[in-house]
Formats: sequence, structure tokens, C-alpha cells
Amino acid sequence: MKKNLVIVESPSKSKTIEKYLGSDYKVVSSKGHICDLATRGKEGLGVDVDNNFEPIYTINKDKKDVVKELQKLAEGAENIYLASDPDREGEAIAWHLARELKLDEQAMDRIVFHEVTKPAVLEALKNPRTIDMDLVRSQETRRILDRIIGFKLSKLLQKKIQSKSAGRVQSVALKLIVDRENEILNFICEEYWTIHGMVTKNKKVVETELSKVDGNKPEIKNEQEADVILNRLKEEYTVTSVVKKGKKKQPKLPFTTSTLQQEASTKLNMGAKKTMSVAQKLYEGVNLGGTTTGLITYMRSDSTRLSDIFVGDAKAYIEKEFGKKYVGSYKTKNNSNSQDAHEAIRPTDINNTPEAVKPYLSNDEFRLYSMIYARTVASLMAAASFDVTTVTLENNGCEFKASGQVMVFDGYTQVYSKYEKQSEQTLPAFSEGEVLKDVKVEKKQHFTEPPSRYTEAKLIKELEEKSIGRPSTYATIIDTIQKRGYVTLEKQTETSKTKYFIPSEQGVLTNDSLSKYFPQVINVKYTANMEGSLDKIADGEINNISYLHEFYDKFNPLVESAYDKMPKKELEKIGKLCPKCGGDLVIRNGKYGKFISCINFPTCHYTESQETEKPAEGQEQKECPNCGKPMIIKKGRYGPFWACSDYPECKTIVPLKEKAKPEPTGEMCPECGKELVRRKSRFGTFFVGCSNYPKCHFIKKEPKEKKK
Repeated sequence: MKKNLVIVESPSKSKTIEKYLGSDYKVVSSKGHICDLATRGKEGLGVDVDNNFEPIYTINKDKKDVVKELQKLAEGAENIYLASDPDREGEAIAWHLARELKLDEQAMDRIVFHEVTKPAVLEALKNPRTIDMDLVRSQETRRILDRIIGFKLSKLLQKKIQSKSAGRVQSVALKLIVDRENEILNFICEEYWTIHGMVTKNKKVVETELSKVDGNKPEIKNEQEADVILNRLKEEYTVTSVVKKGKKKQPKLPFTTSTLQQEASTKLNMGAKKTMSVAQKLYEGVNLGGTTTGLITYMRSDSTRLSDIFVGDAKAYIEKEFGKKYVGSYKTKNNSNSQDAHEAIRPTDINNTPEAVKPYLSNDEFRLYSMIYARTVASLMAAASFDVTTVTLENNGCEFKASGQVMVFDGYTQVYSKYEKQSEQTLPAFSEGEVLKDVKVEKKQHFTEPPSRYTEAKLIKELEEKSIGRPSTYATIIDTIQKRGYVTLEKQTETSKTKYFIPSEQGVLTNDSLSKYFPQVINVKYTANMEGSLDKIADGEINNISYLHEFYDKFNPLVESAYDKMPKKELEKIGKLCPKCGGDLVIRNGKYGKFISCINFPTCHYTESQETEKPAEGQEQKECPNCGKPMIIKKGRYGPFWACSDYPECKTIVPLKEKAKPEPTGEMCPECGKELVRRKSRFGTFFVGCSNYPKCHFIKKEPKEKKK
């Protein structure tokens, strides 16, 4: 009996869905994209530029067996359903599958669902549609643009300045980081002062700050100006106003891909790449005691919309758990760049509380799911309410203000307080016309500070606000610019937990070169406009071939000009000749950092470690025990060591430090009777083990300290 064939992207998703559909269905996985642009043709682009940018596709090497198996299954299937992910990438995958399986492009065989739950999958099967070719053309155009820009700029930079790659979006992300670093370097620090009055009332000290002088906001540039104000102040301060009013704080909207990555970075210390990996597992399905179900909706979304059914269920849950007054109104807000193809990232079932599913999740899955669940529920709850009091004091034309707030209704913070701190400060009772004398005034010096470097969360926020790339690509962008050695993610201080992006020397050179020769293309506005054009192609508003011609006619002359005008960075010579061919030895950038090689590469393949150093003054001088020549210190992948300076003629190496001798402990091994000794492990820690190692592997375990 023939079965219905359903093809999804993920292997784990296929197992989950097959359980939903029963014996009449066979659910298999394409394991993502089955094909991509080839690397043949003119300039290896895989795109026939002269023939209306006709793409040249090839099946990925690791997918050839997958495609053969899918073709075999398709031949014997009753019906075929293409159920790749509900986005442009997924639509393109469905189209590639249809082509390789020789399916009719007009067939109603495309199904989409935004959550891996049985009702959603069954509903999708009832409503198949044709492949959306506008979405396919949009994704194909993006891929062609990325290939042309990436290949052409990367080859240029590799030849001219030894940089590894460039890209349509990654180079703009790098530009943001380098531009911010330049702002910091060029920042001119300015001095300013503030004046504070410490009011003591009812044994409580309240800090006030000078807010106006003679009706104007004070701008105190130096200590002399601060002293002028201090000298005009008298002993008595009069309370001129006490204003009390209510204030409401609305909950944040449910998560999009971008806001999820930002919040996971700041609240969970989870990078964008890891966040998306964990979210993928939550989406694809978790075994909840025998039933596999997806816990969250599709994690690639730029919409804050929630389904009416979910909103109804969630509001009923909120009323049951917290009371009717905690139920809020449903809000949604999508920016102009939002595709709104999916709902926001939310739990698939409001009854799957974090505590209920905790036994089935890893620690990271539980932490991320808890935050998604709390954010979604909070978004449908009532606002938190505060009583805010502002007190104004007056002294000879100088106004001082103090404010405090007290929460009177916790609202949505009932579920989201873990991720959002609320500050409260109560003020003692003041009355208008009251005269205060117990006031201590002080001046404080400050200096303006440069803008902060980008954290991962701030960079993602900047990329989204400027419409650079898509939220689903942010993790890849950030990963790429680090792997290329253009930026590092570092802590500012040893005690700091926050890491910031710092551009490397090569990153700065790469950005400067691109900014000089491609200012019309590698910039924020052009990249954002390109995203807008891709959206219009997806909506069928503009022709993708016309757009590619318009882009290429502008871009290619810039590349040709850069080959003529961009100076070539000369390889740094180290003053030694290659022992194989006699050419100069130079420093190059490799996959694992800098290394020394022959200038005649690829004709000559001689290489050696770049990190060598002479012994420091006063340090032991060592002669090679084999040939008598001086030894030098080299740094290998496991640390520094002595090496003969006559390498490669003499290949003698000696450890930089002698291994520490085991220290006797006076105790005997309970297994073999030999003495126990204290040793240093390869990880730098000490342990007590048998002196008869490796014949005896006994290690003495230290008792663990009890937690207080």
C-alpha cells in the first residue's frame, strides 16, 4: 500500500510529526538545503551574469545520498507534501525539492505550520498550497547578491591586504564596530559638576539634586562655577511643591528573534548562536513522558502577533492563576521592516509551564523556555502601577528636586520580575511651605564619557534598528566576524561579566579598505535599502532580474577600480631565508593565526611557527645537546618550549620547564602498598596518587566541602 510522503527539514522534527500522522504517512528529512549555487562558471560565482543572472545549482556533496533516497521514496508515494520551514529559506528548499523530485511546481503540495504540535500539523495538511515563487525569487536574489559581493570582495581583499573575507552584511556589522571604536578614540573628555543637597528628615536622608538656577537648567563646567552657586545658598530651604501622581509601566511585547537574542544575552549570558541552537530544540520537539511535542512556535520571527486562540487560553490561565485584575489587553506592534509571516515566539501550550516540563529539559533549555514563557504571559497581563512623588526645594533662586516611587500593584511583574528589576524609593512626608535647615550640600566633579563599545545584545539591537540583515542571520554574522579575526569579544576588566566587541588591526584595515573603495555599497543605508528591495521582490512588487542588473552595473565597476587603485599590503619579511629554496621567509595570516612561510608559496610549501623569542635577559641560556648551537624559545599549540636555532637541520626540542618531581606524602597506597605522592596534572592542578603509576592508577579523592 502506497504511503503519503511528508518532507521536513529537521530529522528530529520528522520523528515527532510521523507520530502525529500515523501509519498512512512516511515523514522524512531533507536535513536542510539539498543544493546551493555552484562554484564554477565565470569567476566561480555559480551565476551566469551575462545571461540574466541565471543561477547554476548543484546538489551539496553531503546531500547526494539524501536526494537519492528522497527520489526513491517519491516514486512510490501516494502524495508528496513539502513541509520545510515557514520562511523564505524554507520556501526555497521546497522549490529545490520539487525540482529534484520532478514535481509539478503548480501542484498543491506545499504545507506550512508555525509550531510542531499535532493540531497545527493536521490543520496544515488540510490546507496545502502551491510554492510561493515570489518568496523563492526573493531568497534566490539574496543568495546571488551574497555570492557576488562575497566572492568578489573576498578575492580582492585576499590579494590586496590578506583579509579572509567580506560580505554584504558582515562587512556592515564590522563597520559599526570599527566606527564605534573610532568614536571612542576620538572622544574629547569634558569636565562638568553637579550639586547635591542631602536632606535629613525623620532620621532618613534624602538626596536632592540641583535642577534649576534662576529658572534655567544648570550647566556647571568647572569647580569655580560650582563654588559660585554654593556661595549663594542660604541656610534655609523651602518646600515649594509636593506632587504625587500615578504611573503605569506596561509589559514588554512577546519575543521576536532579535529581542530573544538580546534578552538571552543580557539576562542568561547566552550568546546569539547558542540561543538559536537551544530555541531550535525547543521548537522541533521534546519528549514529555512519551509524547513528543514542540514547546515553542517557530523561533525565526520578526512579528509580535499572537494567535486569537492562544490569547484566549492565556487570558483564562492568567485569571485562574492570579485573578481577574491581572488580565491585560492584547497588544501588538510590528515595525515597517517586519514580514509578519509568523506569530511571535511563544509557548505552544499555556499549560506547559516551565516547572511542569523541567524534568524533560536540559538546564539551558529550561532557562530559555522559562524566559519565553514568562515574557509571553507577562505581555498579556495588566500594567504595574506606581505612586510617584516629586518634591521641589527652593533656596535663593536655586531649585533642588528629589523623587521616589512605590509600587501599588505588581501587575505583569508577578511573572516577569526575575528578568526586570524595579527600583523603589520612599520619601518621608513633606508639605508645601515647609522650611528645612538640616541640609548638607556638596559638589561633585564628573567627566563626560565616550559611547560604550558594542556588547552582543547592543550590536543585535543596532542591526535590527538599522534594518541590516535579518534577525535569523545575526548569530551567523557575529560568529563570522569573530572567526575571520576581525573582532574579539572581551571583558573590559577581570571582574566584569560583560564582554564587548573590539576590532583587531586586520579588522580595522579591512573596514578602512572597504569604506574607501566601496562607500556606496558597504554602508548602513544601502544595506538596509537592499533588505527593503528583497521584501518587495517577496511581495511581487519589483522584478528580481531588473534589480540584480541595477545592482551589478553599479557594483562591478567599483571592484575593477579597486583592483587598480587599492595598494597591496606587502608581506612582512623576518630577515631569514627559506632553508628549502632560499626565498625570503614572511609572516602570513592563517586559519589558526599568524605563521611563517616562504614568500614563494605555493611553489614552496615551507612553514614554521611564527611565535619564537630569544631568552630574556638574565634567563637561562641553553645550548642544543645534539649540535651545540644556541636554543631559542618557540610557542606551540601546547605552550612554549626550547628548540634548536639550526632547525630544520637539527630538530631537537626540550621542555621549557622541567617537570615538577612528585612529593612524597608519607601515606601508603591501599591498592598496591607503594607510597602515595603529590603530583601536578596537565591542567595545572595538584592531586595525590600512587607512585607506582602507570601500573597502579589509584588516586586519593579529597572530601568535598559541604555547602553552607
